[in-house]
Amino acid sequence: MPDNPISAARPPALSPAQIDQFIRDGFVKLERAFPRELAAAARDILWRDLPCRADDPSSWTRPVVRLGQYHDEPFKQAVNTPRLHAAFDQLVGPGGWRPRPGLGTFPVRFPHPDDPGDAGWHVDLSFPGPDSSPDRQTGFPDWRVNWRSEGRALLMLFLFSDTDEHDAPTRIKTASHLDVARFLAPAGEAGRSADELSQFADHLERPQVLATGEAGDVYLCHPFLAHAAQMHRGTEPRFLAQPPLHPKEPVCLDRADAAYSPVEIAIRRALSESSI
Repeated sequence: MPDNPISAARPPALSPAQIDQFIRDGFVKLERAFPRELAAAARDILWRDLPCRADDPSSWTRPVVRLGQYHDEPFKQAVNTPRLHAAFDQLVGPGGWRPRPGLGTFPVRFPHPDDPGDAGWHVDLSFPGPDSSPDRQTGFPDWRVNWRSEGRALLMLFLFSDTDEHDAPTRIKTASHLDVARFLAPAGEAGRSADELSQFADHLERPQVLATGEAGDVYLCHPFLAHAAQMHRGTEPRFLAQPPLHPKEPVCLDRADAAYSPVEIAIRRALSESSI
């Protein structure tokens, strides 16, 4: 079977070159992954929950406001378009992921002179460690990532507003997923903590790119990709969702049929290169 099987039920959303880019660089940008109209409808809902007004910049007194889980129809539709489902099949494997009922936390960033306080390099965490509390928020420092990316198939960045280089686009360290895979491997199933991963990601020397684009674009990223927020230097608030795509089955690096997903291929290549 081929390395990158595609579901017969859906036409591919990503070209072979984009699949290669994902494996090599750790991310791919899917333009127009969901309609701009859905992004606008979602922003209307988010503004109702924000402690400020869209038409009054003087009320934008904080650099970032985090909003919780959203399952309203615009969010549900945005994460479940045929193009996105096809891309999930291509990157994770047909049937290898769990559909999402909506979108998670929205860090809404505002033009502001203050440091937002959350702009450090990191890898998104996936499962609780032995010292985690039942509350993910208070136990967050001991949440972990392991070489199998337990609990996470993809990191996703959903742009719900037009985002240029001044609008606090997420920073990405290109190909850092390969370094992180090699860093995680010796830790085995226990994985590594937020602090360990942040320190490692901070010192990685990799070219940086910015996750810019239009409302409706989505960056599909390898779960090991190092990324970071930044200050907003533009004029309009930036709306972004960053949900995980959950796997239906664990990553497997030793398949009898060699039908590896691009997520698995990238990890295999990283570990193979480390043994040369």
